[in-house]
Amino acid sequence: MATQSRSIRRGLPRVEGGDPWPAAGEAPARIATAGVATPTASVSGEGSVTSGPAAAAPSVLAAARETAPGAASSGPAPAVYAGAAVARQLRRGLPRVPGGEPWPPAGEVSVSVPALSEAPAAGAMPAPAADAAEKAVPAATSPAAAPATAPATLTVGTTPLRRGLPRVPGGEPWPPAGLAPVVAASPAVQAEPARLAHASAPASSGQAHAPSAVETVAEAAAPSVTESAPAVPTATAPVAPAAVVETSAAEKPAAAEKPASPKAEARLYGSRTLGQWIKRVMLLAVGAVAAAGILVLAARGVTTLPGAPEFLERYPGAYHLPPTAEPGFPWWAQWTHFLNIFLMVLIIRSGYQVRTQQKPPAFWTPKRGGKKISINLWLHQSLDLLWLVNGLIFAVLLFASGRWMRIVPTSWEAFPNALSALLQYMTLDWPVENGWVNYNSLQQLMYFLVVFIAAPLAAVTGVRLSEFWPKNAKTLNRIYPVEAARALHFPTMLFFVLFILIHVFLVFSTGALRNLNHMFGGTDVVNWVGFWLFAAAIAVTVAGWYAARPLVLAPIAKLFGQVSSR
Repeated sequence: MATQSRSIRRGLPRVEGGDPWPAAGEAPARIATAGVATPTASVSGEGSVTSGPAAAAPSVLAAARETAPGAASSGPAPAVYAGAAVARQLRRGLPRVPGGEPWPPAGEVSVSVPALSEAPAAGAMPAPAADAAEKAVPAATSPAAAPATAPATLTVGTTPLRRGLPRVPGGEPWPPAGLAPVVAASPAVQAEPARLAHASAPASSGQAHAPSAVETVAEAAAPSVTESAPAVPTATAPVAPAAVVETSAAEKPAAAEKPASPKAEARLYGSRTLGQWIKRVMLLAVGAVAAAGILVLAARGVTTLPGAPEFLERYPGAYHLPPTAEPGFPWWAQWTHFLNIFLMVLIIRSGYQVRTQQKPPAFWTPKRGGKKISINLWLHQSLDLLWLVNGLIFAVLLFASGRWMRIVPTSWEAFPNALSALLQYMTLDWPVENGWVNYNSLQQLMYFLVVFIAAPLAAVTGVRLSEFWPKNAKTLNRIYPVEAARALHFPTMLFFVLFILIHVFLVFSTGALRNLNHMFGGTDVVNWVGFWLFAAAIAVTVAGWYAARPLVLAPIAKLFGQVSSR
Protein backbone atom coordinates (compact mmCIF):
# COMPACT_ATOMS: atom_id res chain seq x y z
CA MET A 1 0.00 0.00 0.00
CA ALA A 2 1.15 3.56 -0.69
CA THR A 3 -0.16 4.99 2.57
CA GLN A 4 -1.07 3.86 6.02
CA SER A 5 -4.60 4.99 6.75
CA ARG A 6 -7.40 4.68 9.27
CA SER A 7 -11.14 4.49 8.94
CA ILE A 8 -12.97 7.81 8.59
CA ARG A 9 -15.09 8.71 11.59
CA ARG A 10 -18.69 8.98 10.37
CA GLY A 11 -21.46 11.20 11.71
CA LEU A 12 -25.08 12.05 11.01
CA PRO A 13 -26.53 11.74 7.47
CA ARG A 14 -26.59 14.77 5.23
CA VAL A 15 -30.23 14.21 4.25
CA GLU A 16 -33.11 12.74 6.18
CA GLY A 17 -33.12 8.94 5.88
CA GLY A 18 -29.71 8.93 4.17
CA ASP A 19 -26.45 7.15 5.00
CA PRO A 20 -24.07 8.45 7.68
CA TRP A 21 -21.71 11.14 6.47
CA PRO A 22 -18.98 11.00 5.25
CA ALA A 23 -19.03 7.79 3.26
CA ALA A 24 -17.11 4.84 4.64
CA GLY A 25 -13.47 4.77 3.62
CA GLU A 26 -9.92 5.34 4.74
CA ALA A 27 -8.60 8.64 6.08
CA PRO A 28 -5.35 9.94 4.54
CA ALA A 29 -2.09 9.41 6.39
CA ARG A 30 -0.58 12.91 6.17
CA ILE A 31 -1.80 16.40 5.42
CA ALA A 32 -0.21 19.12 3.35
CA THR A 33 -1.35 22.62 2.65
CA ALA A 34 -3.47 22.91 -0.46
CA GLY A 35 -1.62 24.04 -3.51
CA VAL A 36 1.86 23.46 -2.14
CA ALA A 37 4.01 21.35 -4.41
CA THR A 38 5.24 18.36 -2.45
CA PRO A 39 6.54 14.96 -3.37
CA THR A 40 3.71 12.51 -3.85
CA ALA A 41 3.56 8.78 -4.05
CA SER A 42 2.35 6.73 -6.97
CA VAL A 43 1.68 3.04 -7.18
CA SER A 44 3.06 0.85 -9.94
CA GLY A 45 1.28 -2.06 -11.34
CA GLU A 46 3.27 -4.38 -9.13
CA GLY A 47 2.34 -2.46 -6.02
CA SER A 48 5.74 -0.79 -5.53
CA VAL A 49 5.82 2.80 -4.33
CA THR A 50 7.58 5.51 -6.34
CA SER A 51 7.84 9.23 -5.75
CA GLY A 52 7.11 12.08 -8.09
CA PRO A 53 5.80 15.61 -8.22
CA ALA A 54 2.15 16.32 -7.56
CA ALA A 55 0.21 16.94 -10.73
CA ALA A 56 -3.36 17.20 -11.75
CA ALA A 57 -4.87 14.06 -13.29
CA PRO A 58 -8.38 14.85 -14.57
CA SER A 59 -9.05 11.38 -15.83
CA VAL A 60 -8.04 9.82 -12.55
CA LEU A 61 -10.18 12.34 -10.60
CA ALA A 62 -13.12 11.62 -12.81
CA ALA A 63 -12.70 7.94 -12.15
CA ALA A 64 -12.57 8.66 -8.43
CA ARG A 65 -15.80 10.67 -8.58
CA GLU A 66 -17.61 8.04 -10.58
CA THR A 67 -16.69 5.23 -8.23
CA ALA A 68 -19.91 4.20 -6.54
CA PRO A 69 -19.83 3.44 -2.82
CA GLY A 70 -19.54 -0.21 -2.22
CA ALA A 71 -18.42 -1.13 -5.73
CA ALA A 72 -15.88 -3.96 -5.97
CA SER A 73 -12.44 -3.33 -7.37
CA SER A 74 -10.42 -6.18 -8.74
CA GLY A 75 -7.09 -4.42 -8.84
CA PRO A 76 -5.21 -1.48 -7.55
CA ALA A 77 -6.86 1.82 -8.47
CA PRO A 78 -4.98 4.87 -9.73
CA ALA A 79 -3.65 7.25 -7.11
CA VAL A 80 -5.37 10.59 -6.50
CA TYR A 81 -2.83 13.42 -6.60
CA ALA A 82 -2.76 16.21 -4.01
CA GLY A 83 -3.47 19.73 -5.28
CA ALA A 84 -5.86 18.65 -8.06
CA ALA A 85 -9.03 20.76 -8.37
CA VAL A 86 -12.42 19.07 -8.34
CA ALA A 87 -15.71 20.78 -9.22
CA ARG A 88 -18.39 20.17 -6.66
CA GLN A 89 -22.07 21.13 -6.59
CA LEU A 90 -22.94 23.67 -3.93
CA ARG A 91 -25.03 22.39 -1.05
CA ARG A 92 -27.98 24.78 -0.59
CA GLY A 93 -29.76 25.57 2.62
CA LEU A 94 -32.34 27.99 4.02
CA PRO A 95 -32.96 31.40 2.36
CA ARG A 96 -31.20 34.46 3.70
CA VAL A 97 -34.38 36.57 3.77
CA PRO A 98 -38.00 35.50 4.41
CA GLY A 99 -39.56 34.18 1.22
CA GLY A 100 -36.27 34.23 -0.67
CA GLU A 101 -34.38 31.59 -2.64
CA PRO A 102 -32.35 28.84 -0.93
CA TRP A 103 -28.88 29.98 -0.08
CA PRO A 104 -26.37 29.82 -1.66
CA PRO A 105 -27.63 29.92 -5.30
CA ALA A 106 -27.12 26.87 -7.47
CA GLY A 107 -23.60 26.49 -8.81
CA GLU A 108 -20.27 24.70 -8.41
CA VAL A 109 -17.11 25.31 -6.47
CA SER A 110 -13.59 24.08 -7.12
CA VAL A 111 -11.88 22.42 -4.20
CA SER A 112 -8.48 20.85 -3.84
CA VAL A 113 -8.12 17.11 -3.62
CA PRO A 114 -7.48 16.52 0.08
CA ALA A 115 -5.76 13.19 -0.02
CA LEU A 116 -3.46 10.92 -1.97
CA SER A 117 -4.54 7.34 -1.66
CA GLU A 118 -5.13 4.16 -3.53
CA ALA A 119 -8.56 2.82 -4.25
CA PRO A 120 -9.64 0.39 -1.55
CA ALA A 121 -9.70 -3.28 -2.01
CA ALA A 122 -12.72 -5.18 -3.25
CA GLY A 123 -15.78 -4.75 -1.04
CA ALA A 124 -14.40 -1.71 0.81
CA MET A 125 -16.06 1.72 0.77
CA PRO A 126 -13.94 4.28 -1.13
CA ALA A 127 -13.08 7.73 0.18
CA PRO A 128 -12.94 9.80 -2.99
CA ALA A 129 -11.72 13.34 -2.97
CA ALA A 130 -15.15 14.52 -4.01
CA ASP A 131 -16.67 13.20 -0.79
CA ALA A 132 -14.01 14.95 1.29
CA ALA A 133 -14.87 18.19 -0.46
CA GLU A 134 -18.44 17.93 0.91
CA LYS A 135 -17.13 19.33 4.17
CA ALA A 136 -16.24 22.61 2.52
CA VAL A 137 -18.79 25.43 2.77
CA PRO A 138 -19.34 26.82 -0.75
CA ALA A 139 -18.11 30.25 -1.66
CA ALA A 140 -20.67 33.06 -1.82
CA THR A 141 -22.29 33.90 -5.10
CA SER A 142 -25.00 36.29 -6.17
CA PRO A 143 -28.60 35.48 -5.18
CA ALA A 144 -29.42 35.48 -8.83
CA ALA A 145 -28.97 32.32 -10.83
CA ALA A 146 -25.25 31.70 -11.29
CA PRO A 147 -23.73 29.67 -14.10
CA ALA A 148 -22.58 26.22 -13.12
CA THR A 149 -19.17 26.85 -14.70
CA ALA A 150 -18.18 29.76 -12.43
CA PRO A 151 -16.25 28.11 -9.62
CA ALA A 152 -14.18 29.93 -7.04
CA THR A 153 -10.39 29.66 -7.22
CA LEU A 154 -8.21 28.24 -4.49
CA THR A 155 -4.78 29.80 -3.94
CA VAL A 156 -2.08 29.54 -1.34
CA GLY A 157 -2.39 32.24 1.33
CA THR A 158 0.19 33.82 3.60
CA THR A 159 -1.55 33.25 6.92
CA PRO A 160 -0.18 30.37 9.00
CA LEU A 161 -2.74 27.85 10.17
CA ARG A 162 -3.77 28.26 13.77
CA ARG A 163 -2.96 24.99 15.50
CA GLY A 164 -4.82 23.53 18.46
CA LEU A 165 -5.00 20.34 20.51
CA PRO A 166 -4.06 16.97 18.94
CA ARG A 167 -6.80 14.79 17.53
CA VAL A 168 -5.46 11.67 19.22
CA PRO A 169 -3.79 11.25 22.63
CA GLY A 170 -0.07 11.90 22.39
CA GLY A 171 -0.33 13.16 18.82
CA GLU A 172 0.87 16.34 17.16
CA PRO A 173 -1.07 19.62 17.43
CA TRP A 174 -3.90 19.87 14.91
CA PRO A 175 -3.81 20.89 12.09
CA PRO A 176 -0.24 20.32 10.89
CA ALA A 177 1.92 23.39 10.32
CA GLY A 178 1.32 25.10 7.02
CA LEU A 179 -0.24 28.06 5.24
CA ALA A 180 -3.96 28.47 5.02
CA PRO A 181 -5.45 28.39 1.48
CA VAL A 182 -7.52 31.35 0.32
CA VAL A 183 -10.75 31.07 -1.63
CA ALA A 184 -11.44 34.05 -3.89
CA ALA A 185 -14.98 35.11 -4.71
CA SER A 186 -16.51 33.73 -7.88
CA PRO A 187 -17.32 36.03 -10.83
CA ALA A 188 -21.01 35.83 -9.98
CA VAL A 189 -20.34 37.42 -6.61
CA GLN A 190 -18.11 40.11 -8.10
CA ALA A 191 -20.82 40.98 -10.64
CA GLU A 192 -23.46 41.94 -8.08
CA PRO A 193 -21.80 43.40 -4.94
CA ALA A 194 -24.73 45.67 -4.17
CA ARG A 195 -27.20 42.78 -4.21
CA LEU A 196 -24.96 40.72 -1.96
CA ALA A 197 -24.54 43.60 0.53
CA HIS A 198 -28.32 44.07 0.69
CA ALA A 199 -28.92 40.38 1.27
CA SER A 200 -26.25 40.06 3.96
CA ALA A 201 -27.33 43.16 5.95
CA PRO A 202 -29.37 42.42 9.10
CA ALA A 203 -33.05 43.38 9.17
CA SER A 204 -32.62 45.53 12.29
CA SER A 205 -30.01 46.52 14.82
CA GLY A 206 -31.23 43.86 17.22
CA GLN A 207 -31.09 41.01 14.60
CA ALA A 208 -27.94 38.92 14.50
CA HIS A 209 -25.92 39.19 11.26
CA ALA A 210 -26.20 36.02 9.17
CA PRO A 211 -22.77 35.23 7.72
CA SER A 212 -22.43 34.79 3.99
CA ALA A 213 -21.21 31.64 2.37
CA VAL A 214 -17.74 33.06 1.81
CA GLU A 215 -17.56 34.13 5.44
CA THR A 216 -18.45 30.69 6.64
CA VAL A 217 -15.91 28.70 4.70
CA ALA A 218 -14.71 27.54 8.06
CA GLU A 219 -14.51 24.01 6.73
CA ALA A 220 -13.71 24.80 3.11
CA ALA A 221 -11.19 23.12 0.82
CA ALA A 222 -8.97 20.72 2.75
CA PRO A 223 -5.25 20.79 2.01
CA SER A 224 -3.55 18.16 -0.06
CA VAL A 225 -2.10 15.02 1.39
CA THR A 226 1.33 13.65 0.58
CA GLU A 227 3.65 11.06 1.92
CA SER A 228 7.05 12.37 2.95
CA ALA A 229 8.83 9.00 2.91
CA PRO A 230 7.61 6.16 0.68
CA ALA A 231 9.28 3.44 2.68
CA VAL A 232 8.32 4.61 6.19
CA PRO A 233 4.67 4.41 7.22
CA THR A 234 3.26 7.49 8.97
CA ALA A 235 0.53 8.05 11.52
CA THR A 236 -3.00 8.59 10.37
CA ALA A 237 -4.41 12.15 10.73
CA PRO A 238 -7.81 13.65 10.00
CA VAL A 239 -8.65 16.12 7.30
CA ALA A 240 -7.11 19.61 7.55
CA PRO A 241 -9.16 22.42 9.04
CA ALA A 242 -10.86 25.38 7.43
CA ALA A 243 -9.12 27.78 5.15
CA VAL A 244 -8.96 31.49 5.69
CA VAL A 245 -11.39 33.24 3.38
CA GLU A 246 -10.95 36.68 1.87
CA THR A 247 -14.24 38.54 1.98
CA SER A 248 -15.26 41.78 0.42
CA ALA A 249 -16.24 44.79 2.50
CA ALA A 250 -19.90 44.23 1.64
CA GLU A 251 -19.78 40.67 3.02
CA LYS A 252 -18.16 41.51 6.36
CA PRO A 253 -20.55 41.66 9.31
CA ALA A 254 -21.48 45.00 10.69
CA ALA A 255 -19.24 46.28 13.46
CA ALA A 256 -20.44 45.29 16.88
CA GLU A 257 -22.22 48.06 18.69
CA LYS A 258 -20.20 49.78 21.39
CA PRO A 259 -21.23 48.28 24.72
CA ALA A 260 -23.15 50.65 26.92
CA SER A 261 -21.17 52.02 29.81
CA PRO A 262 -22.23 50.58 33.18
CA LYS A 263 -24.58 52.72 35.22
CA ALA A 264 -23.04 54.59 38.10
CA GLU A 265 -23.84 53.09 41.46
CA ALA A 266 -26.52 54.93 43.39
CA ARG A 267 -25.28 57.00 46.32
CA LEU A 268 -26.03 55.53 49.70
CA TYR A 269 -27.48 57.56 52.55
CA GLY A 270 -26.76 55.36 55.51
CA SER A 271 -27.62 51.84 54.42
CA ARG A 272 -30.08 52.77 51.64
CA THR A 273 -30.28 54.88 48.51
CA LEU A 274 -32.41 58.02 48.30
CA GLY A 275 -35.10 56.19 46.36
CA GLN A 276 -35.20 53.41 48.95
CA TRP A 277 -35.53 55.94 51.77
CA ILE A 278 -38.37 57.74 49.98
CA LYS A 279 -40.13 54.46 49.37
CA ARG A 280 -39.65 53.44 53.00
CA VAL A 281 -40.95 56.77 54.34
CA MET A 282 -43.98 56.59 52.05
CA LEU A 283 -44.79 53.08 53.26
CA LEU A 284 -44.43 54.17 56.89
CA ALA A 285 -46.61 57.22 56.27
CA VAL A 286 -49.33 55.14 54.63
CA GLY A 287 -49.17 52.66 57.48
CA ALA A 288 -49.33 55.44 60.08
CA VAL A 289 -52.38 57.00 58.43
CA ALA A 290 -54.11 53.64 58.24
CA ALA A 291 -53.32 52.89 61.90
CA ALA A 292 -54.50 56.35 62.95
CA GLY A 293 -57.78 55.84 61.10
CA ILE A 294 -58.35 52.54 62.87
CA LEU A 295 -57.60 54.13 66.27
CA VAL A 296 -59.97 57.02 65.64
CA LEU A 297 -62.79 54.68 64.69
CA ALA A 298 -62.10 52.49 67.72
CA ALA A 299 -62.01 55.48 70.09
CA ARG A 300 -65.27 56.83 68.76
CA GLY A 301 -66.80 53.44 69.28
CA VAL A 302 -65.60 53.41 72.89
CA THR A 303 -67.27 56.77 73.60
CA THR A 304 -70.66 55.26 72.69
CA LEU A 305 -70.40 52.47 75.26
CA PRO A 306 -72.57 52.68 78.41
CA GLY A 307 -70.96 54.85 81.09
CA ALA A 308 -68.38 56.44 78.71
CA PRO A 309 -70.19 59.81 78.33
CA GLU A 310 -70.59 60.09 82.13
CA PHE A 311 -66.85 59.33 82.61
CA LEU A 312 -65.85 62.07 80.17
CA GLU A 313 -68.16 64.54 81.87
CA ARG A 314 -66.80 63.79 85.37
CA TYR A 315 -63.17 63.88 84.26
CA PRO A 316 -62.88 66.55 81.55
CA GLY A 317 -59.11 65.99 81.12
CA ALA A 318 -57.56 68.33 83.72
CA TYR A 319 -57.82 69.12 87.43
CA HIS A 320 -57.30 72.43 89.25
CA LEU A 321 -53.80 73.30 90.39
CA PRO A 322 -53.03 74.61 93.88
CA PRO A 323 -53.63 78.37 94.27
CA THR A 324 -49.89 79.04 94.64
CA ALA A 325 -49.13 77.86 91.10
CA GLU A 326 -48.12 80.83 88.91
CA PRO A 327 -49.16 80.98 85.23
CA GLY A 328 -46.91 81.68 82.26
CA PHE A 329 -43.34 80.75 81.30
CA PRO A 330 -40.39 82.74 82.66
CA TRP A 331 -37.32 83.62 80.59
CA TRP A 332 -35.17 80.82 82.03
CA ALA A 333 -37.82 78.27 80.98
CA GLN A 334 -37.76 79.67 77.43
CA TRP A 335 -33.96 79.55 77.15
CA THR A 336 -33.57 76.08 78.63
CA HIS A 337 -36.32 74.90 76.29
CA PHE A 338 -34.41 76.26 73.25
CA LEU A 339 -31.11 74.74 74.42
CA ASN A 340 -32.88 71.44 75.01
CA ILE A 341 -34.09 71.45 71.38
CA PHE A 342 -30.63 72.27 70.03
CA LEU A 343 -28.73 69.76 72.15
CA MET A 344 -31.27 66.93 71.83
CA VAL A 345 -31.22 67.05 68.02
CA LEU A 346 -27.41 66.87 67.89
CA ILE A 347 -27.27 64.18 70.59
CA ILE A 348 -29.65 61.96 68.61
CA ARG A 349 -27.67 62.55 65.41
CA SER A 350 -24.25 61.82 66.94
CA GLY A 351 -25.61 58.82 68.83
CA TYR A 352 -26.95 57.36 65.60
CA GLN A 353 -23.54 57.89 63.94
CA VAL A 354 -21.76 56.14 66.79
CA ARG A 355 -24.14 53.21 66.48
CA THR A 356 -23.99 52.80 62.68
CA GLN A 357 -20.64 54.18 61.43
CA GLN A 358 -18.08 51.45 60.71
CA LYS A 359 -15.06 53.67 59.99
CA PRO A 360 -15.06 57.03 61.87
CA PRO A 361 -13.56 60.02 60.01
CA ALA A 362 -11.28 60.93 62.95
CA PHE A 363 -10.30 59.91 66.49
CA TRP A 364 -9.79 61.77 69.75
CA THR A 365 -7.42 60.99 72.64
CA PRO A 366 -7.47 62.81 76.03
CA LYS A 367 -4.49 65.03 76.86
CA ARG A 368 -3.68 63.01 79.99
CA GLY A 369 -3.81 59.80 78.04
CA GLY A 370 -6.51 57.21 77.86
CA LYS A 371 -8.49 55.22 75.38
CA LYS A 372 -8.76 56.57 71.86
CA ILE A 373 -12.39 57.12 70.78
CA SER A 374 -14.04 58.27 67.57
CA ILE A 375 -14.68 61.97 67.13
CA ASN A 376 -18.40 61.23 66.86
CA LEU A 377 -18.37 59.57 70.28
CA TRP A 378 -16.43 62.55 71.68
CA LEU A 379 -19.09 64.89 70.28
CA HIS A 380 -21.89 62.71 71.64
CA GLN A 381 -20.43 62.64 75.16
CA SER A 382 -19.62 66.37 75.11
CA LEU A 383 -23.18 67.22 74.11
CA ASP A 384 -24.47 64.89 76.83
CA LEU A 385 -22.53 66.85 79.43
CA LEU A 386 -23.96 70.16 78.18
CA TRP A 387 -27.45 68.65 78.09
CA LEU A 388 -27.11 67.43 81.69
CA VAL A 389 -25.93 70.86 82.81
CA ASN A 390 -28.89 72.50 81.04
CA GLY A 391 -31.32 70.00 82.61
CA LEU A 392 -29.82 70.51 86.06
CA ILE A 393 -30.25 74.30 85.77
CA PHE A 394 -33.87 73.83 84.66
CA ALA A 395 -34.66 71.46 87.55
CA VAL A 396 -33.12 73.77 90.16
CA LEU A 397 -35.01 76.83 88.89
CA LEU A 398 -38.19 74.79 88.50
CA PHE A 399 -38.28 73.86 92.19
CA ALA A 400 -36.90 77.20 93.39
CA SER A 401 -39.68 79.15 91.65
CA GLY A 402 -42.48 76.85 92.82
CA ARG A 403 -43.48 76.05 89.23
CA TRP A 404 -42.72 72.35 89.70
CA MET A 405 -46.45 71.71 90.33
CA ARG A 406 -47.09 72.53 86.65
CA ILE A 407 -45.46 69.24 85.60
CA VAL A 408 -45.58 67.21 88.82
CA PRO A 409 -48.99 65.61 89.65
CA THR A 410 -50.42 66.89 92.93
CA SER A 411 -53.65 64.85 92.94
CA TRP A 412 -54.71 61.31 92.11
CA GLU A 413 -57.26 62.82 89.77
CA ALA A 414 -54.44 63.30 87.31
CA PHE A 415 -54.68 59.67 86.18
CA PRO A 416 -58.41 59.42 85.24
CA ASN A 417 -58.20 62.89 83.69
CA ALA A 418 -55.18 61.74 81.64
CA LEU A 419 -57.22 58.76 80.36
CA SER A 420 -60.10 61.10 79.48
CA ALA A 421 -57.73 63.46 77.62
CA LEU A 422 -56.23 60.52 75.70
CA LEU A 423 -59.68 59.35 74.60
CA GLN A 424 -60.55 62.87 73.45
CA TYR A 425 -57.32 63.14 71.45
CA MET A 426 -58.01 59.79 69.77
CA THR A 427 -61.51 60.86 68.70
CA LEU A 428 -59.99 64.06 67.20
CA ASP A 429 -62.16 66.07 69.61
CA TRP A 430 -59.32 67.99 71.30
CA PRO A 431 -59.71 68.57 75.06
CA VAL A 432 -60.28 72.18 76.18
CA GLU A 433 -57.01 73.50 77.63
CA ASN A 434 -55.04 76.62 78.38
CA GLY A 435 -51.35 75.83 78.51
CA TRP A 436 -50.49 79.30 79.80
CA VAL A 437 -52.28 78.50 83.06
CA ASN A 438 -52.50 74.71 83.33
CA TYR A 439 -51.61 71.66 81.27
CA ASN A 440 -54.13 68.88 80.84
CA SER A 441 -53.39 65.78 82.86
CA LEU A 442 -51.98 63.79 79.93
CA GLN A 443 -49.49 66.59 79.17
CA GLN A 444 -48.55 66.82 82.82
CA LEU A 445 -47.82 63.11 83.12
CA MET A 446 -45.81 63.07 79.90
CA TYR A 447 -43.66 66.07 80.91
CA PHE A 448 -43.07 64.46 84.29
CA LEU A 449 -42.04 61.21 82.55
CA VAL A 450 -39.62 63.04 80.23
CA VAL A 451 -37.97 65.30 82.83
CA PHE A 452 -37.78 63.03 85.84
CA ILE A 453 -37.63 59.49 84.40
CA ALA A 454 -36.49 59.36 80.74
CA ALA A 455 -33.77 62.02 81.05
CA PRO A 456 -32.13 60.49 84.17
CA LEU A 457 -32.37 57.01 82.61
CA ALA A 458 -30.58 58.26 79.47
CA ALA A 459 -27.90 59.87 81.64
CA VAL A 460 -27.30 56.82 83.85
CA THR A 461 -27.09 54.38 80.95
CA GLY A 462 -24.93 56.80 78.96
CA VAL A 463 -22.40 57.13 81.78
CA ARG A 464 -22.19 53.33 82.05
CA LEU A 465 -21.38 53.09 78.35
CA SER A 466 -18.89 55.98 78.37
CA GLU A 467 -15.19 56.11 79.17
CA PHE A 468 -15.92 57.86 82.46
CA TRP A 469 -17.13 54.64 84.03
CA PRO A 470 -14.47 52.86 86.18
CA LYS A 471 -13.50 49.69 84.33
CA ASN A 472 -11.81 47.99 87.30
CA ALA A 473 -14.74 48.28 89.73
CA LYS A 474 -15.68 44.59 89.59
CA THR A 475 -18.45 44.73 92.21
CA LEU A 476 -20.05 47.78 90.58
CA ASN A 477 -19.76 46.24 87.14
CA ARG A 478 -21.40 43.05 88.38
CA ILE A 479 -24.30 44.98 89.94
CA TYR A 480 -24.72 47.20 86.88
CA PRO A 481 -23.50 45.27 83.79
CA VAL A 482 -22.83 47.07 80.56
CA GLU A 483 -25.30 44.81 78.70
CA ALA A 484 -28.18 46.17 80.78
CA ALA A 485 -27.15 49.76 80.04
CA ARG A 486 -26.88 49.05 76.32
CA ALA A 487 -30.30 47.37 76.29
CA LEU A 488 -31.93 50.50 77.85
CA HIS A 489 -29.99 53.35 76.25
CA PHE A 490 -31.12 52.93 72.65
CA PRO A 491 -34.85 52.40 73.45
CA THR A 492 -34.69 55.56 75.58
CA MET A 493 -33.44 57.47 72.54
CA LEU A 494 -36.34 56.08 70.49
CA PHE A 495 -38.76 57.26 73.19
CA PHE A 496 -37.36 60.81 72.95
CA VAL A 497 -37.76 60.78 69.15
CA LEU A 498 -41.38 59.63 69.42
CA PHE A 499 -42.15 62.21 72.11
CA ILE A 500 -40.66 65.05 70.02
CA LEU A 501 -42.71 64.09 66.95
CA ILE A 502 -46.00 63.91 68.88
CA HIS A 503 -45.20 67.07 70.85
CA VAL A 504 -44.49 69.16 67.73
CA PHE A 505 -47.60 67.78 65.99
CA LEU A 506 -49.86 68.78 68.89
CA VAL A 507 -48.25 72.22 69.21
CA PHE A 508 -49.13 73.02 65.60
CA SER A 509 -52.54 71.30 65.56
CA THR A 510 -53.95 72.90 68.75
CA GLY A 511 -53.20 76.57 67.97
CA ALA A 512 -49.69 77.06 66.58
CA LEU A 513 -49.31 80.83 67.02
CA ARG A 514 -50.58 80.87 70.60
CA ASN A 515 -48.56 77.83 71.67
CA LEU A 516 -45.36 79.17 70.09
CA ASN A 517 -45.88 82.52 71.81
CA HIS A 518 -46.10 80.75 75.18
CA MET A 519 -42.65 79.14 74.97
CA PHE A 520 -40.72 81.45 72.61
CA GLY A 521 -42.44 84.83 73.06
CA GLY A 522 -43.33 84.63 76.75
CA THR A 523 -46.86 85.96 76.18
CA ASP A 524 -50.41 84.63 75.88
CA VAL A 525 -51.42 86.85 72.95
CA VAL A 526 -51.86 85.53 69.43
CA ASN A 527 -49.30 87.06 67.04
CA TRP A 528 -46.31 86.05 64.87
CA VAL A 529 -43.54 86.91 67.34
CA GLY A 530 -43.30 83.43 68.77
CA PHE A 531 -43.38 81.89 65.29
CA TRP A 532 -40.39 83.89 64.03
CA LEU A 533 -38.43 83.17 67.18
CA PHE A 534 -39.21 79.49 66.67
CA ALA A 535 -38.01 79.76 63.04
CA ALA A 536 -34.75 81.33 64.22
CA ALA A 537 -34.27 78.51 66.74
CA ILE A 538 -34.78 75.93 63.99
CA ALA A 539 -32.28 77.76 61.74
CA VAL A 540 -29.64 77.69 64.49
CA THR A 541 -30.30 73.98 65.06
CA VAL A 542 -29.95 73.21 61.34
CA ALA A 543 -26.68 75.17 61.22
CA GLY A 544 -25.40 73.16 64.17
CA TRP A 545 -26.40 69.94 62.38
CA TYR A 546 -24.30 70.81 59.31
CA ALA A 547 -21.43 72.18 61.40
CA ALA A 548 -21.08 68.91 63.32
CA ARG A 549 -18.48 67.47 60.94
CA PRO A 550 -14.75 66.73 61.33
CA LEU A 551 -13.65 69.93 59.57
CA VAL A 552 -15.33 72.05 62.27
CA LEU A 553 -15.11 69.61 65.18
CA ALA A 554 -11.37 68.85 64.92
CA PRO A 555 -10.14 72.34 66.00
CA ILE A 556 -12.54 72.32 68.97
CA ALA A 557 -11.61 68.76 69.96
CA LYS A 558 -7.88 69.66 69.86
CA LEU A 559 -8.46 72.07 72.75
CA PHE A 560 -9.19 69.10 75.01
CA GLY A 561 -7.02 66.35 73.50
CA GLN A 562 -5.33 65.03 70.39
CA VAL A 563 -7.12 64.42 67.07
CA SER A 564 -5.83 61.90 64.55
CA SER A 565 -7.10 60.27 61.39
CA ARG A 566 -6.48 56.73 62.63
